[in-house]
Amino acid sequence: REYLDLTLPECFVPELGDQKQGKVRSIYFSGDNVVMVTNDRVSAFDYILPNLIPFKGQVLNMISEWAFSQTKDIIPNALIENVDASVVVQKKMKNLNVELIVRGYLWGSMAAAYEKGDRVFCGLKLPEGLIRFQKLDKPIFTPTTKAEVGHDENMTMDDMEKLLGKELAKKAMDAAMQLFQRGSELMKKRGLILLDTKYEFGVDEKGVIHVIDEVNTPDSSRMCTIEEYEAKYPKIAAEMKKGEHKNVTELMKAKPELKMKEFSKQYVRDALLDLGFDPTKDKSAPKLSDDQVVECAFRYMKIYETVTGNKFEFPPKLAPEKRIIANLQKAGMIQGCMAIIVDADKSLADSIKKELSSFKIPSKTVSFPTDADAAGKLVAEYNKSTEPLLMVQCSEAASAALSSSLFPVVSCTSNGMKSASSLVCSPENVGRLAAQMFAHSSKDVRKLLEANIDEQQRKKARTA
Repeated sequence: REYLDLTLPECFVPELGDQKQGKVRSIYFSGDNVVMVTNDRVSAFDYILPNLIPFKGQVLNMISEWAFSQTKDIIPNALIENVDASVVVQKKMKNLNVELIVRGYLWGSMAAAYEKGDRVFCGLKLPEGLIRFQKLDKPIFTPTTKAEVGHDENMTMDDMEKLLGKELAKKAMDAAMQLFQRGSELMKKRGLILLDTKYEFGVDEKGVIHVIDEVNTPDSSRMCTIEEYEAKYPKIAAEMKKGEHKNVTELMKAKPELKMKEFSKQYVRDALLDLGFDPTKDKSAPKLSDDQVVECAFRYMKIYETVTGNKFEFPPKLAPEKRIIANLQKAGMIQGCMAIIVDADKSLADSIKKELSSFKIPSKTVSFPTDADAAGKLVAEYNKSTEPLLMVQCSEAASAALSSSLFPVVSCTSNGMKSASSLVCSPENVGRLAAQMFAHSSKDVRKLLEANIDEQQRKKARTA
């Protein structure tokens, strides 16, 4: 409970480059690498919950890092390093844009569809007479599209081959099945059953396939304990043989004590349904109670410890975004500050950048949209920055939008334009002002500013 307010909603770091916002992570393409910051948001039924779950992002990263080390003999992974519990650096890959799903049990959405009469899934026909939670004769491969928004759509193997080519599609399927087999073996040693899971693959510049996303985490998989399954499934099967219930879903309503306790997002889904949420009609997910959030966080920590055998160490009671910025600085990936140069011509932009670079202050030149609403949205995005910014206004057109900036605005131009700031500087003074602003955010900037001050004082002394 002490960490309920120490969560990460998102972490916008402009220094890392342009941000692509996913459901539960921010993605930056930085040279040959991809930097992914996993936040504490949770999605269920394709809705983002208003609650944040403490430790959720870092738990998923830590499980994946462990799983990568256990499966690298099957398929290489894109991981370079984890610079923070919530930040992963990977090699840039071309995403196959397929959710590679492997199922060992009749569970989840497939069980719901089966109970409604469906028997063919992704081109595979299931036999009659199965019940929810039943183990399949052998694991099956049920790929889907990877939708940016909305629902993923089922694919057949023919669909995959048309998208990827026959050879690559088969490699992807074989790798997914092997990963599931290895995951099942590892989980069994920990007293768990890997019920189903999904993988995402990419290829490098040589066409070599890699796993690029979570492996066997609570968000990408369903799991339960062997003890739970062996205690409840025989009772469920026996009840269904009596013929008193149409399906297991109806049985669960009559005897909820038989419901399987999962290590997955199913707890979140069930909590939402208990609150009266209808994913087919409602436009947003309701807010969970603090008790439900605590239970969810506990389950994430518990599954990490169970899967990896490692003890979860509570992080320092520090805002996660501050910890992330500090670790990115420590890794030499950012300075921890940035200047945004707005609407400057090339000559002026180059002059400002030169002065800023003398203090090792990173900068970016942007052109604001002429549409007022679009410009306002751009400023609103920069207002979300986790690291401190200096907005350098170089044209009067940006004045209205920059008036809503949460960061300092300094004007730099040769004409006497109207400005959103109270200060008009030469390029040289912009560099010095930025250094003074960021000296407490970046050790490199502070050292260079101190050296600059010392040099100025020596010049004064020589002149005197």
